[in-house]
Amino acid sequence: MADTSKTATLTFEDKSIELPIHSPTAGPDVIDIRKLYAQGDVFTYDPGFTSTAACESTITFIDGEKGELLHRGYPIDQLAAKSHYLEVCYLLLYGELPTAEQLETFEHTITHHTMLHEQMQYFFRGFRRDAHPMAVMVGVVGAMAAFYHDSTDISDPYQREVASHRLIAKMPTIAAWAYKYSIGQPFVYPRNDLTYAENFLHMCFAVPAAEYKVDPILSRAMDRIFTLHADHEQNASTSTVRLASSSGANPFACIAAGIACLWGPAHGGANQACLEMLKEIGTPDRIPEFIARAKDKDDPFRLMGFGHRVYKNFDPRATVMKQSADEVLDLLGVENNPILATAKELETQALADPYFAEKKLFPNVDFYSGIILEAMGFPTSMFTPIFALSRTVGWVSQWKEQLADPTMRIGRPRQLYTGAPFRDYVEVENR
Repeated sequence: MADTSKTATLTFEDKSIELPIHSPTAGPDVIDIRKLYAQGDVFTYDPGFTSTAACESTITFIDGEKGELLHRGYPIDQLAAKSHYLEVCYLLLYGELPTAEQLETFEHTITHHTMLHEQMQYFFRGFRRDAHPMAVMVGVVGAMAAFYHDSTDISDPYQREVASHRLIAKMPTIAAWAYKYSIGQPFVYPRNDLTYAENFLHMCFAVPAAEYKVDPILSRAMDRIFTLHADHEQNASTSTVRLASSSGANPFACIAAGIACLWGPAHGGANQACLEMLKEIGTPDRIPEFIARAKDKDDPFRLMGFGHRVYKNFDPRATVMKQSADEVLDLLGVENNPILATAKELETQALADPYFAEKKLFPNVDFYSGIILEAMGFPTSMFTPIFALSRTVGWVSQWKEQLADPTMRIGRPRQLYTGAPFRDYVEVENR
């Protein structure tokens, strides 16, 4: 619980209101304005909520100035280097790193919940063949409430736990089947003898006609992508999950809402936008032209995959992702892929340019994750579904935390109304 020993005084007109100040474990102090309307008859105005703390959380902390991302206090670079995705899932869900026995039990639970209800196959087949995989994921995840009635009661701690495990376990299967459906290949069922990342790659790329073996470098890179996208504080999709949850909606509806929000190009579509930019550049020899355009303040062109809304320094996830990108490209090569060759050269030139260093426009996690996924053979339409799969544990953790918060109320933002004042209705013949 945050310290509330300090106060702030707001004075306006003939009123003076004393507001408590919360001092968090890390980050800036927060002025508690919950009584502002009742005592002062005023609201605050904060478009985009960039200066507003909407909740109290113990899960993830970001220091954008330092370029720091902590999950339950553990830095992301240590977790990505020494841990793996399902262990990070446990950490986010339960607050502490698991013992060996706890991890084994958790991994077994998730692995043995990866199958989808068989009737859900028919739900997939109801979509048009050319449906975007994100559209399919929004629909299928929302429909889980129709198939798993025994885990929709949010007042029951046991049902909340079952729903959490089901969502984390089944999301790779849903994402992989959305991909298979989009390319006209048969669904591949999950296997209990594979790791979480191996299972996802197997379900995406295996076919009945041939044996498919997952390369350990690719599965490790996939696991890192999952880990580095697991949670990211109160971003747009997480806030959407919390807002939906505040109404008492079932867990599957809440996560489907998060997926829908993530679909926006300003959020989950950043790595797809980065690859589309690389295709526009085309070949490495055109990079100087586009770098010059990025520097031109009168040119609307932006280098996608560079810089970050929150991080004012290097994105801590990008350092680890770059290592994976280098490993994957060494394994698969870039000679026959002009997009990847262009990406590598763009990275080199941008990092060597003083303009980008001064502006702190470093390659971010989306730049490198897009390169890796492209090299693996995923189409850009699958980039955001993979992001959604990765972020599910963060959404679920935030959802569980909110439900356990005794101060939770239904979300109801206020507004600054600038429309017409009160006026009487005019009969149509008199207008």
